[in-house]
Amino acid sequence: MIRANKPLSKAGRIVILTGAGISKESGLETFRDPGGIWARVRVEDVATPDAFARDPQRVHAFYNARRQGLLSANVAPNPAHAALAHLEAEWPGEVLLVTQNIDDLHERAGARNLIHMHGEILTALCTLCRGISPWRHDMDAASQCPACGRAGSLRVNVVWFGEMPYEMERIYRALAACDLFLSIGTSGNVYPAAGFVEEVRGAGHGHTVELNLEPSQGHSSFAERAYGRASEIVPAFVTRLLEDGG
Repeated sequence: MIRANKPLSKAGRIVILTGAGISKESGLETFRDPGGIWARVRVEDVATPDAFARDPQRVHAFYNARRQGLLSANVAPNPAHAALAHLEAEWPGEVLLVTQNIDDLHERAGARNLIHMHGEILTALCTLCRGISPWRHDMDAASQCPACGRAGSLRVNVVWFGEMPYEMERIYRALAACDLFLSIGTSGNVYPAAGFVEEVRGAGHGHTVELNLEPSQGHSSFAERAYGRASEIVPAFVTRLLEDGG
């Protein structure tokens, strides 16, 4: 652990970024780890607008499998998810959780002030009316939009490569104003999220912390770093923060 203790006011504003590493211990595959999903499936075949236009059946099948995996009985929030929900509930100041993950494990753990910057696999996006609807079963080319009733217009509500992540203006405002930025379980090589630490550093007053299984690509930009299993280091950090503010 590399630690630069900096007590944080109990009214301090916290922004937390989470990536696939926080959900790995819940039984979900990561995308960028060796042997992860992108080591076996080409991004260009399943995660771009062009791929969907070219072969919607293949794209639907890919996300149907991911959705079924998330909804399996053995997948549940782990202590890291629970610790962040506890921090949000107990911290007197604002806590904003920004996740790159498309799963619902933060919500299941109790998180409420949450942005899914890359979308949510348990929702559907209508390409015609732009409505977003809950969706927990398989999707195909004949699926009907719950919002407008038209068939053949649905896709998974996930931000594909080449598309703009959600709520970026709100995220950047929060980063500029935050007193503490936590980056948890992320590789640090997917932008724009990989640049969030520099946004905080540029604002000049926010303390930056990386909690990860191993150093990320941008680890040297963080003032404080701790490495290990998310289910262990995240609850420990949250306990310390709630007890003494740093």
